Amino acid sequence: MFFAQYYLDCLSQASYMIADETTGRAVVVDPRRDVTDHVTDAATHGLTIEAVVNTHFHADFLAGHLELADRTGAWIGYGQRAEAEYPIRKLTDGERISLGDVTLEILETPGHTPESISVLVYEHRDDTVPYGVLTGDALFIGDVGRPDLLASIGVTAEELGTMLYDTVHNKLMALPDPVRVFPAHGAGSACGKNLSTQRQSTIGEQRATNYACRPMSRDRFVELVTAGQPSAPAYFVYDAILNRKEHGLYDAAAAPRPLPVEEFMERRAAGAVVLDARSPQDFAPGHLRGSVNVPADGRFAEQSGMVVSPDEEVVVIAPQDREEEVVTRLARIGFDKVGGCLREPEGAFPALAEEMTRASRLTVDELRGLLDGAEPPLVLDVRDCVEREEGFIEGSLHIPPAELSRRIDEIPADRPLVVHCAGGHRSSIAASLLRHKGRADVSDLLGGYGAWLAQPARVDA
Repeated sequence: MFFAQYYLDCLSQASYMIADETTGRAVVVDPRRDVTDHVTDAATHGLTIEAVVNTHFHADFLAGHLELADRTGAWIGYGQRAEAEYPIRKLTDGERISLGDVTLEILETPGHTPESISVLVYEHRDDTVPYGVLTGDALFIGDVGRPDLLASIGVTAEELGTMLYDTVHNKLMALPDPVRVFPAHGAGSACGKNLSTQRQSTIGEQRATNYACRPMSRDRFVELVTAGQPSAPAYFVYDAILNRKEHGLYDAAAAPRPLPVEEFMERRAAGAVVLDARSPQDFAPGHLRGSVNVPADGRFAEQSGMVVSPDEEVVVIAPQDREEEVVTRLARIGFDKVGGCLREPEGAFPALAEEMTRASRLTVDELRGLLDGAEPPLVLDVRDCVEREEGFIEGSLHIPPAELSRRIDEIPADRPLVVHCAGGHRSSIAASLLRHKGRADVSDLLGGYGAWLAQPARVDA
């Protein structure tokens, strides 16, 4: 048996390829949109990709099923409840897919979405214990898939939670302890709240350590798995719908178009959003007025999807030699309206002096001084809810980053703003978005809440 996991740190997302090396027949499960690694790996090992199976309609990324089908002729499989615009093979509970001696078996596991399936992997067709189970978003390492995302429009969290209880407790936990667990996501994904950094586990380990797998009532399970979930980025609904539709294919050979200064500025003037992917340290001293700063070093795709709409044209300022990477990561969430990248931005900036500005960044001492003044600024906390529960700056307003775009009107416009997160990365994104939306007096806190805690207020003698 050939078995490979392909993991994207930026999206905390795992794809898989399983094959029988004797027959050369292969299946890819939950592929990312840029499928070259899967195709290249198959060619290297003498394999033919015959099928691509999505465990469900993903919300956090645009899957690569159409790209793989186009490049390999593979059929596309989903659970039997799935409905799509393109031809699919509906897979039923208990159905077996033979690759030779290596065999896959479909297990219906609804709950994260109604059509969700898991894939049991048997190294030999006559094995009584599976080698592993690809659980999609039904079961994670340390958590289960959240049932409250809007990917399943028209189905309530309570209804999905009830399905998920049956999936976890009566189906997945019924598997033998040695069965390896291979989920579709890891730590950092907004598809759950307690995901581990581990890339695989076993049913036995999850039975013993996963809070959602412990014996409990259905009502208690639904209460636990729906409570405290992080806010989902706005693009999740867009991707969940787009994954059902026939859409344009990603072309890995189409390099991002370098734009001369004149065309870049023309596109900006016509309404394109300038997405500056440099670090906050490079962005703050000088950037184009109105730019939105989403650093490439981090969860760039997910965070871009929080602050930019997929129907907006984007023009990119990337770190040196990272233009292709930035555009690819946008394409992974279905953001294809990239007009191009500014050619050699550091060399172009001097000619744009009148359009350049600086971002205000305050130290903890400076913020404490302003808060003690006659007209203190409003402090905006853009950490997630779980982080906020561990402590906060007194009097601060809390809006998680995924909610900021739609809740800007809740922020008073008659006071200066100081934005903070845990360490200074997300606050630069949020502060730049606020300036982009027309808020003039916005600063972010250097070092974030961590610096605030590390530097207590002075007590005068």
